[in-house]
Amino acid sequence: MKPLVYIALFCSVHLTGQITSDYSGLPKGTLAKNVHHTGRVWLNFMSQSDSIFNYNVVLASFEKGAKLDWHMHPEGQQLIITKGKGYYQERGKPLQIVKKGDVIKSLPGVEHWHAATPYSDCSYLALYSGEPTQWLEPISEEIYRSLEE
Repeated sequence: MKPLVYIALFCSVHLTGQITSDYSGLPKGTLAKNVHHTGRVWLNFMSQSDSIFNYNVVLASFEKGAKLDWHMHPEGQQLIITKGKGYYQERGKPLQIVKKGDVIKSLPGVEHWHAATPYSDCSYLALYSGEPTQWLEPISEEIYRSLEE
């Protein structure tokens, strides 16, 4: 009887999203309000910039179809993809498909966006300075939906 209780508890918690993990063993964090993105995105601020370490370390977990608006980081950003498949694009350059294990280095001041594909969740560790992100316009739904994997 106990195994059935545990299985039922696991399924109900897993299906309702009460346990949040991106399967890397790290907690997904908090569901972000849709301010500079569309879709469901969780953020786990693992380490925030301070007077000694001037960079943030954030685990971002995107459900399939979630995407960030165009933005840029004054001092650059690195993304380490930990799960799934996603998109990364710098303004004026071709779209890149990223997958688990890829490392993306976005140079200081380069406008870019990143997202999960419409068919796959995507998680990554983001490393960037304490300087505020500069948010720009959203990605158009027509452009996003026209992308091919």
